[in-house]
Amino acid sequence: MTTNKNAGEIVKQQLIEFLTKASAHVTFEDAVKNMSIENAGAKPENLPYSIWQLVEHIRIAQWDILEFSRNPNHISPKWPDEYWPKEASVSDKTAWERSLQQIEKDKEAFIQLLNDPSSDLYTPFPHGDGQNLLREALLIADHTSYHTGEILAIRRLLNDWG
Repeated sequence: MTTNKNAGEIVKQQLIEFLTKASAHVTFEDAVKNMSIENAGAKPENLPYSIWQLVEHIRIAQWDILEFSRNPNHISPKWPDEYWPKEASVSDKTAWERSLQQIEKDKEAFIQLLNDPSSDLYTPFPHGDGQNLLREALLIADHTSYHTGEILAIRRLLNDWG
């Protein structure tokens, strides 16, 4: 029989695995692995964004969720304008790598928040409108997974996958 404390730890471990491992889907890291800068900035016909714009959107949204979860004074970017980069093309390889590194860094910071013994998955944040750490972890995983699927579809359209 598991206690509530053990159950909470099991849920935290499952959330971390959901954020870091491939289960029924490709990880974000694998989806962007070995991308050329040219293809990252390509926008296939009839699609509203490039892979670069999706990656930056993932970075901004994940950062916002992390900061909201740990900082009651955090002010989120203006939706939707400040969640999406205007430029379809990435300026250079350094900007691409910096964005990918920031996504990884913020994901690790969120995992540290989950692993903090004082973190409570279920109690709503006093500064939100009902959000809790569990919801925010699921939001990061769901949001990233959704856009990772789009990245894969674009890579396929560009003949740059599989």
